[in-house]
Amino acid sequence: MNDDGEVEDPDDAVWARLAVAQQEHSDLDAAVQALAVSPVPDMMVIGRLKRKKLALKDEIERLKDQLTPDIIA
Repeated sequence: MNDDGEVEDPDDAVWARLAVAQQEHSDLDAAVQALAVSPVPDMMVIGRLKRKKLALKDEIERLKDQLTPDIIA
């Protein structure tokens, strides 16, 4: 319940986290690309950013699965 006395939809929180995760993934992609074109790319930093990107991608897929209704065929 929020301050207005309305019941919040649990999917709203999932949609919000999905939007944040997608933005973070996009930001990390830009950071990796910027580091990769630098004169002396720091491969350790690029590797850490790529691992974080992969973790975010997994989280994004889990969030999308939560928003997809289960249909029993």
